[in-house]
Amino acid sequence: MEVWDRVFERGEFSLWKPQPEVVELIPTLKKRKAKRILDLGCGAGRHLILLAKEGFEVYGVDISRVALRISKNRLKSLGLKAELKKCSMENIDYPSGFFDAIICINVIYHTTRKGIIKALKEIYRLLKPGGLALITFISKRSWKYGLGEKVEEDTFIQREGSEAGIIHHYVDREELEDLLKDFKILKIELREDVVEGKRRSHWIVLVEKPE
Repeated sequence: MEVWDRVFERGEFSLWKPQPEVVELIPTLKKRKAKRILDLGCGAGRHLILLAKEGFEVYGVDISRVALRISKNRLKSLGLKAELKKCSMENIDYPSGFFDAIICINVIYHTTRKGIIKALKEIYRLLKPGGLALITFISKRSWKYGLGEKVEEDTFIQREGSEAGIIHHYVDREELEDLLKDFKILKIELREDVVEGKRRSHWIVLVEKPE
């Protein structure tokens, strides 16, 4: 929790521009008549803003009080509303079946494999039957894979740069499909780019809670 407060206090991860995969999801959400959407690990609020502008009933949770304060101020400055709560992704204070959709962008892999499994169980619990979840995972093809302190297989704590002190669990497609076995998988896509010679590699996943 404290490491994330420090990250946001430094102004890291405070982008305004939403991720393309979230923008791409909006027509599907509207087609399905989704209303209530949770941004799990909402950070500085860029996707809360996008979804609120699109007319959805928006909720955001994050472990960082600083991130939630930034989100609150940004929403207020734009005349937008979202319900914000401080909690971990393993224990989210909403009733079962409360959400039509959940987005979890660049968040779920900041824990151990066991933590990811717990977070996915919470996502499953919170979704209505037929509800959608858009989740991104970090791939083993990422340039950061293997760097830092190893805490378990494929899990490392970064020691340098803007993510110093932050844990990452990296997955391949086989592990990803195993983690998502309780869901109906609608899409798994690997998206990569190279910045300053370093490959960034993430899995974009869209799943549905079975009816």
